[in-house]
Amino acid sequence: TKLPTLMFRTPAEADRHVALVVESLIRENNSAGVPTVLGLPTGSTPIGVYRELIRLHKEEDLDFSQVITFNLDEYFPMQPDSIHSYNRWMRANFFDHVNIPEENIHIPRGDIPVEEIDAFCEEYERQIEKAGGIQLQLLGIGRTGHIAFNEPGSSRNSLTRGVTLDPQTRRDAASSFFGAENVPHHAVTMGVGTILSARKIILMALGEHKASIVRKAVEGEVTEEVTASFLQKHP
Repeated sequence: TKLPTLMFRTPAEADRHVALVVESLIRENNSAGVPTVLGLPTGSTPIGVYRELIRLHKEEDLDFSQVITFNLDEYFPMQPDSIHSYNRWMRANFFDHVNIPEENIHIPRGDIPVEEIDAFCEEYERQIEKAGGIQLQLLGIGRTGHIAFNEPGSSRNSLTRGVTLDPQTRRDAASSFFGAENVPHHAVTMGVGTILSARKIILMALGEHKASIVRKAVEGEVTEEVTASFLQKHP
């Protein structure tokens, strides 16, 4: 299956393109008086997109008041105000700078008792369904080929759930946690099936170090069940 693939000379060009796709969807839905439901990632890959969306909001009146968001994942255990929390990261890098209503922001929780994870994940799926499903899902890709925290071997039909992180994933996060020994062993993540249910998916891979990961994913060397599933889905 061949998918539309765009290559850009600089990350800034890619960021601008993706932000314009998001902007177009929001403006179209705002005109029709319907909400825009976005699936959002964290990390270095999407930060330029968020900066451009903030600029569009502040300088070109892009209205986020009807936007509903669902984040991909969070470490577990993790307090939302921790410097390592994806909740805090999203607020500092995006939510605090646009006018998305607080009740429209959904982020997996890392601060609940372990025995409540299953119930929380089931409710997260219900909230996505209640919102009408994710219209546009933004993604990055990790060094193991993981999407969100769906490590190699995750089922194509998996839903939001608690997971154990791959050692490579934890090593990659070590610098942010001041040492690999401080990186949580677990996380809460949207599942592969949850993400694939989005109406449109944009997977971003920036830099030479991601080229080999995408190549392996296309050739099925990373994981047939996870990454190849995304690359086989038409946007």
